[in-house]
Amino acid sequence: MQERYNPTAVEKASHQNWQERDAYRVIEHALAPDGTPKPKFYACSMLPYPSGKLHMGHVRNYTINDMMTRQLRMRGYNVLMPMGWDAFGMPAENAAIKSRVPPAKWTYDNIAYMKKQMQAMGLAIDWSREMCACDPKYYKWNQWLFLKMLEKGIAYRKTQVVNWDPVDQTVLANEQVIDGRGWRSGAPVEKREIPGYYLRITDYAEELLENVKNGLPGWPERVRLMQENWIGKSEGVRFAFTHDIKDNTGALIQDGRMHVFTTRADTIMGVTFCAVAPEHPLATHAAQSNHALAAFIESCKQGGTTEAELATREKEGMPAGLAVTHPITGESVPVWVGNYVLMTYGDGAVMGVPAHDERDFAFANKYALPIKDVIAVEGKVFSTGQWQDWYGDKQHGTTVNSGKYNGLTPAEAANAVAADLAQNGQGEKKTTWRLRDWGVSRQRYWGTPIPIIHCPGCGPVPVPEKDLPVILPDDLIPDGSGNPLVKHEAFLACQCPKCGSAARRETDTMDTFVDSSWYFMRYTSPGNDEAMVDARNDYWMPMDQYIGGIEHAVLHLLYARFWTRVMRDLGLVKFDEPFTRLLCQGMVLNHIYSRKTEQGAVEYFWPEEVENIYDAKGAITGARRIADGTPVQYGGIGTMSKSKNNGVDPQSLIDSMGADTARLFVMFASPPEQTLEWSDSGVDGAHRFLRRVWGFCHSQREAILAGNTGADWTGATESTKTLRREIHSLLKLADYDYQRIQYNTVVSTCMKMLNALESAKLDDNALARRAMAETTSILLRVLYPVVPHITWKLWQELGFDKSAGDLLDAAWPAVDEMALIADETEFVLQINGKLRGSLRVAHGATKDQVEQVALAHEATVKYLEGRLPKRVIVVPGKLVNIVG
Repeated sequence: MQERYNPTAVEKASHQNWQERDAYRVIEHALAPDGTPKPKFYACSMLPYPSGKLHMGHVRNYTINDMMTRQLRMRGYNVLMPMGWDAFGMPAENAAIKSRVPPAKWTYDNIAYMKKQMQAMGLAIDWSREMCACDPKYYKWNQWLFLKMLEKGIAYRKTQVVNWDPVDQTVLANEQVIDGRGWRSGAPVEKREIPGYYLRITDYAEELLENVKNGLPGWPERVRLMQENWIGKSEGVRFAFTHDIKDNTGALIQDGRMHVFTTRADTIMGVTFCAVAPEHPLATHAAQSNHALAAFIESCKQGGTTEAELATREKEGMPAGLAVTHPITGESVPVWVGNYVLMTYGDGAVMGVPAHDERDFAFANKYALPIKDVIAVEGKVFSTGQWQDWYGDKQHGTTVNSGKYNGLTPAEAANAVAADLAQNGQGEKKTTWRLRDWGVSRQRYWGTPIPIIHCPGCGPVPVPEKDLPVILPDDLIPDGSGNPLVKHEAFLACQCPKCGSAARRETDTMDTFVDSSWYFMRYTSPGNDEAMVDARNDYWMPMDQYIGGIEHAVLHLLYARFWTRVMRDLGLVKFDEPFTRLLCQGMVLNHIYSRKTEQGAVEYFWPEEVENIYDAKGAITGARRIADGTPVQYGGIGTMSKSKNNGVDPQSLIDSMGADTARLFVMFASPPEQTLEWSDSGVDGAHRFLRRVWGFCHSQREAILAGNTGADWTGATESTKTLRREIHSLLKLADYDYQRIQYNTVVSTCMKMLNALESAKLDDNALARRAMAETTSILLRVLYPVVPHITWKLWQELGFDKSAGDLLDAAWPAVDEMALIADETEFVLQINGKLRGSLRVAHGATKDQVEQVALAHEATVKYLEGRLPKRVIVVPGKLVNIVG
């Protein structure tokens, strides 16, 4: 055994052994040594994008998964830990534009490098199940299920207002619009009306909501709440403001009815204006004769349409010069065009009740519109000067200034208004949803081709199943001027499957969320080219533990839940929810450096590319680029991210200190669900600990080899019993922390174990050597899931593989409850409340026996000076206080 820890040699030897044994290949229905079926456990990390290099955020995510996999394998589970690649998407196209190489080459080169890094990390991945989203064998099934959804009416084509990035020439999802700009290009986003394909996720809204509220106990509460809010069920009233506004042909616009939806029908008598979306037919009509309004509407097309953005955007509007009629009072209500109204939410129009809606309150004050309060709360005085939270309270108060509805509670008023509107044929109770159907069309090249053929005579025609997959050409190089498929005749030209005429292929590709909505099931059925999933999926799914970042808490998880239900309804799976438990690991943080380009995009720099500028107190105030000295903006500490160039490539750390050091640091520095700030000193500390573990095992090797037999502790001395008691107590703690996935405290427990082993003063006898072997083997097994390389090598060097088998499949250590029982119990001794020493009493001694020992103690005799004690207080197992 080498005296010094050499991580390179250790990790090379362990990797070679695991590879030769194909140690991580998993089969279904595996059996335990006694012939009984092993319980299955499927633990999966969220699909990574092959950006080129791992960063420490990846290392943390996958090490959490790896620890779980290894520890459960030792506990006798049949554990699956697969890996694949979320290989489609815009980053590959952007890289292709810069490097002038096809996205396919860039992607596969990155996959090869990242896979090598993952293998260097020692991850227990079953690579026989590897999948890649840009592999036709995978995306064939995206296309196949899309066609099935088209047959069922779940997929459909329509024209809709979308976020358009004029630089990337593509539609952006709401979450890809940040501060009104495209998340990749940084260009101001426009609103355009274009056709595309959508999936009816709204058909599943009620089921998705019900289960996220009541059926996912293994999910974090905050994630369930985020999903619930995104689905956004609202119960209220949809009703119409009538009007006589006509279009250029003389026909009433929308049949003379401007519909709105409200959850506050009780405040209908407080309406002082209505606002419509810039795309609303009334706004379009008004703009034809109002150039200023037309310009305002055009300006509203800049920026995204997320509700989060609308909430923070400056509320702006212009009068449309139109009026509608209040459905109950008959009064004329002015119509405004507002930049905060979504055409895609409800009917694209809202009633303005500024007295009882904070947004309307701000809008009315900005444009000097009337504010009429119609809900009074006892002891409160309404004022138009400043918004108060109680203005919007619908649980308390009574209606005022509301005619026949005066004196009702908000609930009573809402019901009464709804009844009157229904009787007049102007409205009805309705449930609405924030959730919108999923637009899956993207005007991008690098994605799954949508399997549709456009025929001049037949219109859109599905590609026959026998012709799947529709292969995406992998040799195109985007030039930044839109989708290159539009100009690729070899891809475009085809025949109509219906009539045989010359036709053109659909050039839109699928949203990459499609790829990640079911990949975890493809892991279970590798190599099957005839079916999307097979019976092996029934064995592994639902997944027992899913691990990934909180940034995917809404859309990815929601789409995966929806996709699973579609597969269920098509008879492909037998379960409703794909993920039983969810862990959202905290992000790894590092410094961020950036600056804006001339085009308005944000360019990020790696921390090693810049040098910091400090103020007199040592705080970072800015930075400059090392290469040319140009200024760079310092953005503080933020999440490690591929897009922000602030990740730490673990390869240099692996090369210098070993993968185990990286693993130990990311597990020890913070609880898995909390953020972790990168620290070079913390990494050094992790490496020092591993050197201590190696050094201790080297120094005790002979004793451990000699003591690696037997299990009878009769005749053990107190020092031996003390060591065993300490280690088994810590093992019990580690067991608990493994179960609750608190891996940082598992590491700290291992550190305490090493401290106990190093400080043990054992006698030179066989039982002492046996105790050293037993307790060291416990340390190695508890530490092994964290740092598998060094522990695997030490396990061999100390001969444990001969008695307990290879560490990969060694049994998890069991707590010896007898070892936890002490022969004696130590008590703190106090005289008149002051610490005067300690005493040891036989374990299980009675209160009277403890008192006798305490009264006979030399400190008691000294400080009582012959006086009889007034009282003796015994706290069992802790202290004795003698009051004299």
